[in-house]
Amino acid sequence: MRWEELTGDLFPSAVQKAEGVCLLPLSCIERHGHHLPLSTDMLIGREVCRRAAELEPAVIFPDFIFTQILEARHVPGCIGIAPDLVVRLLENVCAEIARNGLKKILLVNAHGGNDSLIHYFAQIQLADRRDYVVYVAPPPYVDRNAEQAVQWETTVDGHAGERETSAILAIRPELVDTAVLPGDGEGMPLERLKPLRELGIGTGIWWYGDYPTHYCGDGRPATAEKGERWFDLVAQNLAKVIRAVKDDREALRLQDEFFGKVGAD
Repeated sequence: MRWEELTGDLFPSAVQKAEGVCLLPLSCIERHGHHLPLSTDMLIGREVCRRAAELEPAVIFPDFIFTQILEARHVPGCIGIAPDLVVRLLENVCAEIARNGLKKILLVNAHGGNDSLIHYFAQIQLADRRDYVVYVAPPPYVDRNAEQAVQWETTVDGHAGERETSAILAIRPELVDTAVLPGDGEGMPLERLKPLRELGIGTGIWWYGDYPTHYCGDGRPATAEKGERWFDLVAQNLAKVIRAVKDDREALRLQDEFFGKVGAD
């Protein structure tokens, strides 16, 4: 059930059918190699949520693209929002989702650059009392053993490679320009910060250090069939997460207990 496609009259019954669960797909607008659209993460996040909600009903919030993507501001098409505004906007959106009766908000991340953001966001929910819970879906929503059934052919894959190319071929093939897929190893890491990374030392420029053209992997072996299999696996796993969130009765109770003690101090 897509939020924006419901009528105002039907919205309350959708909340009931979803058992108060709202999926909030987080993505961004950024370069995806030479061959995929800027909206790749958005399209994948939307499709994953759609398929999962068909298996386990939930209301799907409209595409939320204003997340962390500062590392792509050097390439055309990127929409990079100020960090403090990203957090404030996400807070405001969650409050509005809850005000509309959906008290269990499940963040479904479709962009690797948000990994740290979403866990920080979940933690800062403890700054103030609220009548809803923010949950973070575990990436990549499917166990690696099950995913082997897709029969991926590449070993380096992280951005616009075999997986994402297959996904977009499955749902929006007209947006994939396979003719411009490079065959010169452009998607392999440059390892310009290798001494630091081998020691687990992080920097904000690490992604640019390895993948300045925003291409990680090799999209040439991608097929729509692989994309379909992957989407189905991911949707099945996300549906299990939705069910677990619906069944949860402890998180909000513990939040209330926590804030009761904070107030007492």
